[in-house]
Amino acid sequence: MSTLTGKVALVTGGTSGIGRATAELLTKNGATVVITGRREAEGKETVRLVEEAGGKCVFIQGDMSLEADIEKAVSETVSQFGKLDIAVNNAGVEVAGMVPEIDKESFDKVFGVNVWGVLASMKHEIPVMLKNGGGSIINMSSIAGHIGAPGLSIYIASKHAVEGLTKVAALETAQQGIRINAVAPAVIETAMAERLFGGDEETRTGMIARHPIGRFGVSKEVAEAVLWLASDASSYTTGHSLPVDGGFLAT
Repeated sequence: MSTLTGKVALVTGGTSGIGRATAELLTKNGATVVITGRREAEGKETVRLVEEAGGKCVFIQGDMSLEADIEKAVSETVSQFGKLDIAVNNAGVEVAGMVPEIDKESFDKVFGVNVWGVLASMKHEIPVMLKNGGGSIINMSSIAGHIGAPGLSIYIASKHAVEGLTKVAALETAQQGIRINAVAPAVIETAMAERLFGGDEETRTGMIARHPIGRFGVSKEVAEAVLWLASDASSYTTGHSLPVDGGFLAT
């Protein structure tokens, strides 16, 4: 694996789960990492964990559904560190509900972060990377972007949108030194998964059975995929969605 020494990375939604694991792994491989998120206490905890391990991490508080906060995160990253080489657009939210139950407020909440947040992030990341001569952008998708699932209508729709945005942006920048890919996890042991299952062990057991590998994933396993896409080891890969799913999509 190529190292990321001297690289500067921005990870949105870096306050917990996959975002935190990604920040930790990128710094272990030499990158300086800026994380964003709405929760200050959790953001500072990520910084503490990274710094205790010998890495360099900065927290910028922000809501990734707001373009002004996204622009601020990108501009402050460049102001502090002079450039942006890697962007991991990881911030995401979920709302469950059957189609007749969905209201505009729920739609706006999910699409505001999951879709507009990703699009607006790329909008501001790409011009900065072009000034550097290139970079790597990784959008956090989901197996939800490849399937349908009753009760998850707007979350499923939002991740399908992330898949499409990733492909379009990758084509637009392919000859300009910027690679844009997505990572598509199955169920990962995070707070989001716990919210979806609501402590229902029967549902949890049934969902595990849909993963041929026989378990849910952990955040570090997703972070490893992000690391590969962020590094020069994936230099010929763009416009790709990489499942990290324990075989889910193979069934």
